[in-house]
Amino acid sequence: MSGAPGFSLFWRTFILLALLLAGGVFAWVQTLRALEFEPRAVQAAQQIAGLVNLSRAALSHSDGINRVDMLKTLGHQAIRVLPREPGDSYEPYEEDRFSRRVGAELRAALGEESVVARSVNGQPGLWVGFVIDQDRFWLQAESGRGPQLAFGTWAIWMGIALVATLLGSIGIASLINRPLKQLSFAASRVREGDLDSRLDENTPTIEIREVNRGFNRMARELARVEEDRAVMLAGISHDLRTPLARLRLETEMSVADEEARRNMALDIDQLDAIIDKFMDYARPGETELHVVQVEALLAREAAGFRDTSRIRITSRVAPDIFVLADETELGRVFLNLFENSRRYGRGTYTGVAEVHVSAQRAGPWVIVSVRDQGPGVAPEKLPQLTTPFFRGDAARTAATGAGLGLAIVEKAMQRMGGTLELANAPEGGLVAHLRLQRAKAAPPAELGVQTPSGAPI
Repeated sequence: MSGAPGFSLFWRTFILLALLLAGGVFAWVQTLRALEFEPRAVQAAQQIAGLVNLSRAALSHSDGINRVDMLKTLGHQAIRVLPREPGDSYEPYEEDRFSRRVGAELRAALGEESVVARSVNGQPGLWVGFVIDQDRFWLQAESGRGPQLAFGTWAIWMGIALVATLLGSIGIASLINRPLKQLSFAASRVREGDLDSRLDENTPTIEIREVNRGFNRMARELARVEEDRAVMLAGISHDLRTPLARLRLETEMSVADEEARRNMALDIDQLDAIIDKFMDYARPGETELHVVQVEALLAREAAGFRDTSRIRITSRVAPDIFVLADETELGRVFLNLFENSRRYGRGTYTGVAEVHVSAQRAGPWVIVSVRDQGPGVAPEKLPQLTTPFFRGDAARTAATGAGLGLAIVEKAMQRMGGTLELANAPEGGLVAHLRLQRAKAAPPAELGVQTPSGAPI
């Protein structure tokens, strides 16, 4: 089964860092605004209060005639001073946090009787009402908010911040994930049989350095175990088969009873077959894939099962189906499946194992199905059938064998980049689905003996 969908470690790290950096930029902007808000409001209030005080001082030291002339003069300037009439209508200046702070600072500087408005008689601006010798006046100034940043300036600033955030996140995520990517690549090399992969043990990060050292120790141990296994496999054939050959020769020459001689020979053959099973299961994992014609290979492997009183194999595989596989490994897969059916897949009434082989294309794969008509296996025991030395039930225990057949099949399929799936057929019996890589070209030479599609082989 495929794993649950999700992000790769790089993208997860990238997204988390991008959110962290974006949150930091946002908090930084808010902090700057908060720190800049109060000084700007105080500065604006102080400037306007200074204008009011200057105007008040000028008007206070003028007599009535000069005060009227000065009012006329100031009425035509950028800073206007006008008489405050009883019928003047005005709107309070305080409408947000900034204006409330400016208003509070102006009243603190000019007195609580001062009036701060944002429009007088429909004319907008910052209006400050003050009193001189029982005479009331308005001073009109700018709004006091200061220049505002244009939208284009904000857009450029945010764009630069966004690009910097993305580039920083990519750089940091790559730096964090680089050791893990190297570890993943080295682990895949070891899985493929390259035990010489080594990681840097001098990296400055302590945790990564310890992980790399542990990985290198594991790779060295695996290489040593692989060497020991190669030595064992090289000697097992001679050390075990030589005594078996002597036993067979001694049996043929010394045992007079024909039935006893035949039974002893069968026992020796069984021991030899068990050795073959162990050798197949312990075989190294390196394989070289070639284009293989499935029909011809099936015919060749099925030719060894000629006793029709125990097994009959029928193939319905088209001759134009080719797969990428190791010919010897794939032949061993079919051989073990046929042998498994011969032993455990016999029909209840006929006592003959009827085996049906079919194949179909599925995108880049070819699914080869091998089905018998035996009693099948309990559903809860199906996942355990490929466990070495496991037998499904009492019926399957009745026959002799090493208990490695299906384990060998699964291991061989994995070496060829395919999969094995076991299930109970709806019509009865056990079915093995082999998923192999589909080949797009025919092999240069035919394999085995060709048989008509659908004919017994």
